[in-house]
Amino acid sequence: MTSETFYLVEKKPPIAWVYLNRPQKKNAMNPPAWKDSPAIFEDLDNDPEIRAVILAGKGEAFCAGIDLLSMAKEIPELMEKQKGGVKWRLITRIEALQRTMSCISECRKPVIAAIHGHCIGAGLNMAAACDIRLCSADASFCLKEAAVGFVADVGVLQRLPRIVGQGITRELAFTAKSIGAARAKEILLVNEVFLSREELFGAAEKMAQEIAENAPVAVQAAKDVLNYSMGKSPQEGLRYVASISANIIPSDDLTEAMTAFMEKRRPVFRGE
Repeated sequence: MTSETFYLVEKKPPIAWVYLNRPQKKNAMNPPAWKDSPAIFEDLDNDPEIRAVILAGKGEAFCAGIDLLSMAKEIPELMEKQKGGVKWRLITRIEALQRTMSCISECRKPVIAAIHGHCIGAGLNMAAACDIRLCSADASFCLKEAAVGFVADVGVLQRLPRIVGQGITRELAFTAKSIGAARAKEILLVNEVFLSREELFGAAEKMAQEIAENAPVAVQAAKDVLNYSMGKSPQEGLRYVASISANIIPSDDLTEAMTAFMEKRRPVFRGE
């Protein structure tokens, strides 16, 4: 178990839990939340013992959004006279914040978001970067940025339409309203709703274990192909998957699958 200043990482191979761990502030994202994420997910990406990741929040909520007061000190350009040079530096600041979310979608290991309580603004940005979202019945979701005077600029407007469609995304972005767990499932923002946080975490762990039991090379290749194919034509996606498939076949895992089938047992994959 390792602890960061905002995140708590618990490795329980083949699964890793990444907790947003600022419960006294409902996991509102302060400067360490934005800075530490890329290194954490790079480590999980490179750890051969980890095959699936669960992202969850400690305390009463998944994430109450950005901690505006603490982040204002980190982005002084927001308070400066808006000259060209200031704006140029601000672009670099925003791109660094975008990495906080992009590192999740780029991690080769599947990431499951287990959401309870509030999932607001930056929290919804983070959830949208995950591969799969599950929630408890008390979860609420809000794309809050329009209500506080700025545009969501770290990935949710790019990722959410691919999950719930353009119309729903625009409704959430323009109104800044909250929706509950039932509506979130109806619009396919989440795959499933569970009665309590305990049931949610148990279901997330079960799903992560199911993922971990499959061939890691195949699972990670599937995520890579799905990520590449978004926004591409079917033909572009087919050409890409042909290249990926040709590169990972044959593998020791494929041989193990065939051997296990003949021996009428469950395969034991090693990611080779």
